[in-house]
Amino acid sequence: MVRVLTYGTFDLLHYGHINLLKRAKELGDYLIVALSTDDFNELKGKRAFHDYETRKIMLEAVRYVDLVIPEKKWEQKIDDINTYKVDICVMGSDWKNSDKFDYLKDYCELKFLDRTEGISTTKIKEELGSD
Repeated sequence: MVRVLTYGTFDLLHYGHINLLKRAKELGDYLIVALSTDDFNELKGKRAFHDYETRKIMLEAVRYVDLVIPEKKWEQKIDDINTYKVDICVMGSDWKNSDKFDYLKDYCELKFLDRTEGISTTKIKEELGSD
């Protein structure tokens, strides 16, 4: 069984998120989503519309997602990979030219998936705020 892990806030769940989750699931047999907690989002300077529990329920309803775990801090990735026996860690392509996650290559395969063109949570918030 090939286990895939990805991270994110997944606020205002939209077709870009679904597309990312679908492509991540296609890389393996079992998809784990580490969902940023409200406290962790606050540390990152992000504010989600939906609280953690609501976002978790929404992700659990997506057929591509097998397990949702909390992302509480940046440093937990190696523990997550080891605990859940992860084969592939998926990050958004916006991190591709950064060396921020290169250390994960020592523990599993690291893949970057392109974001879906024309949609993002930031764009939705901006457009809703302009009315």
